[in-house]
Amino acid sequence: MLEKFLSPETYSMLGQWALGFLKNILVAIIVYIIGAWLIKWVKKLTRKMLERSKVDTTLYSFLISIVNVVLWFTLIIIIISILGIETSSFIALFASAGVAIGMALSGTLQNFAGGVMILLFKPFKVGDFIEAQGFSGTVKEIQIFNTILLTNDAQTIIIPNGGLSTGTMKNYSKSPYRRVDLDYQFAYGTDLNAVKKAIEEIQQRNPQILQAPVADSNLVQAPWIGLTQLGESGVVVNTRTWCKGADYWAVYFYMNETVYQELKEKGFMFPYNRMDVNIINK
Repeated sequence: MLEKFLSPETYSMLGQWALGFLKNILVAIIVYIIGAWLIKWVKKLTRKMLERSKVDTTLYSFLISIVNVVLWFTLIIIIISILGIETSSFIALFASAGVAIGMALSGTLQNFAGGVMILLFKPFKVGDFIEAQGFSGTVKEIQIFNTILLTNDAQTIIIPNGGLSTGTMKNYSKSPYRRVDLDYQFAYGTDLNAVKKAIEEIQQRNPQILQAPVADSNLVQAPWIGLTQLGESGVVVNTRTWCKGADYWAVYFYMNETVYQELKEKGFMFPYNRMDVNIINK
């Protein structure tokens, strides 16, 4: 019946087109099967590489998902092109959508990129005590977009990873040792040698204070005491004592409390700023 409406040439062209289309479908199915197997193999290889590099669990799952999406998207584009469908319009559409989404979520993407950088280069890890963005606390959790800190007074601070990865940060847990620097002011005329001897005795009594350099650090030194400033109301004596990072606050409070109590009992004066006003009657 079709021969009544179609010429032999048109009928032959339709047959060739159908044959070619079926051929393309067959090729597309073969490419899909091979592509699916390759995607599975690449994901397996990626997992092994990430496991060997000991990447953080959060980043591990995310990278696997990204690899999976990129590979499947590439395979779909290849299959569409095999079927004879123009792919440039699809790619342009996805590119435009990506640009629009990127502009709308610029801040979120910055936090995401910061999270990836933190999880890859690990400037800090869960359990470290850090100071950043005006806050200090123990790292409780590192997420893709945010880092969660727990302060010493049990407050939960959520810091976006964008600013955290590009700003200045102190990691107090990076080194196993810390130095406690303290200044004490004494009245002019105070016997400096007697002050140093009294503070040395206080330092030597505390087992948490390191009394000599340690083999695994070039920074740690024996306790040091010296005159650093001639102030307006007295002389300023600086003390530098090394201890383990976990003992920092214990040594800090020990030095302040003990120096104040014992040196006051020994008659040393801690001056304070004052103003003398002289009234002259004419």
